[in-house]
Amino acid sequence: MEIIGIVKKLFDIQKFNSGFQKREIVITTEEAYPQNILVEFIQEKVDLLENVKLKDKIKIFINIRGREWTNPEGIIKYFNSIQGWKIENHSNYTGTSNKTSTTSTSSSSSLSSDDFDDLPF
Repeated sequence: MEIIGIVKKLFDIQKFNSGFQKREIVITTEEAYPQNILVEFIQEKVDLLENVKLKDKIKIFINIRGREWTNPEGIIKYFNSIQGWKIENHSNYTGTSNKTSTTSTSSSSSLSSDDFDDLPF
């Protein structure tokens, strides 16, 4: 999957005692109802954000991750995260790429919740 948008915010790298590191970015989509999407880059993928600047138009290739957590009261909670694994500068793309983006956006809006009944989570 991929998201195309304008960089709104770049956060600093977060490093943890375990050696884990992540960096987050917020991009704003360019559609009828723009969305501010938070994407995280983890471990060595943090380096992909080195040359990204505010207001850049980029395409981020993503994976959606989900996990289950039981809080101290025994209540199960579910969390989703969007993890980036590749970035492309989108300001140099031709009209053909924009048509592809528009097509994929319009086709995804025709999906209903019934289309996802076979997902394992």
